[in-house]
Formats: sequence, C-alpha cells, structure tokens
Amino acid sequence: MLLLLLLLALAIGKEAKPLNGNGLRSLHKRFVNFYDEPFDFSCPEHQSIYLIYSIESTYYKDRLWDYFCKPTFDTSQPVSSHNGDYVNAFDREINFTCPVNSVVTAMGSYHDNRAEDRRWKFTCTMQAGICTDACQWTDYLNDFHSLLFWVAPDFNYLTGVHSYHCNDAEDRRWKFQYCPKFPCKTVY
Repeated sequence: MLLLLLLLALAIGKEAKPLNGNGLRSLHKRFVNFYDEPFDFSCPEHQSIYLIYSIESTYYKDRLWDYFCKPTFDTSQPVSSHNGDYVNAFDREINFTCPVNSVVTAMGSYHDNRAEDRRWKFTCTMQAGICTDACQWTDYLNDFHSLLFWVAPDFNYLTGVHSYHCNDAEDRRWKFQYCPKFPCKTVY
C-alpha cells in the first residue's frame, strides 16, 4: 500500500493543482494549496494526520502540500482540541510538539514572497482515556528542493514537527515526531 501511494504521489508530481471550486480534489488536483497561497487543513473529527506529502518548486520557491487522515479516537466519546497560534517567524526554525497525550489533527500555513517562507500553525486533539508515550523523531525526511513523503508507522500518530529554513535554497527540511497511543486513566 505504501509503495502504491508513493508511486501515485510521484505520478502526479508537478502537474498537481489546488482544490477546485467545490472543495473536492481529483487525482490531478491532489494538493490542499497552490504555490504562494495560504491553507488551513483539518482532519474530520476523531481523525488525525498520518501521511504528509509535499513537492517544491524552485520557480515559486514554495511547496504544495497534501495530507491524509486516519481514524484515531473513539467516535462515541468527545474530543478536545487546541488551535495553536503560528509557531515560527519567517526564516526561523519550527520546534513544535503537541501537549501531552494529544496528536496533530490540523495544519495551517501562509507564504510570504519577500521571505520566500511560510509560517505554520497546528491543532492538537486529545480524548479522555487516551495517552501517548515512547515518542520518537524521524531523521530529516527531505533534502532541499526534493520530495517530502512520510507515513506514520502502524499504530503511531503525529505529535510533533521540526523544520529549518535555508535562505540559499529558499526551502525547508522536515522531520516529525510520532507516538503510539494506548488506553489510560486520564480526565480532561
């Protein structure tokens, strides 16, 4: 399945377009943004981001982004979300982790042509009785001007984001934190 997703991602490559007027995406309109445009992406309730795909344009000095979500929480129980402010200044590092026992369920960003960079914000969601532990960071997943493709390992969930910007490349390198979740005795 992972290989199929990667092949699909490579096949649509630079021909990708943003959302159409109906907010729907087809295979050739795979991304949540267009170059230099802002976006706010949210998973459906009770789901979280588990796949991140991005391609970079040296012409626009920006990236197209896409996300996939997976069921994460018990749909019969309420969830609590924290919508964060922007976590970085242009050209500055991102060091973000969700509050304890929560996972990333939304990302938003806007681009500045002068800085040729993006500011980022994240939403984290938790549910009573669900904990995270034994979190790990990936290595850097992309080089400058290259494809970024990440899938959370089975039974793991996105909980953190680290990135740094290079002014010479006008691009970012990315790594992600992920954690397993398990039942526990918590009350929120």
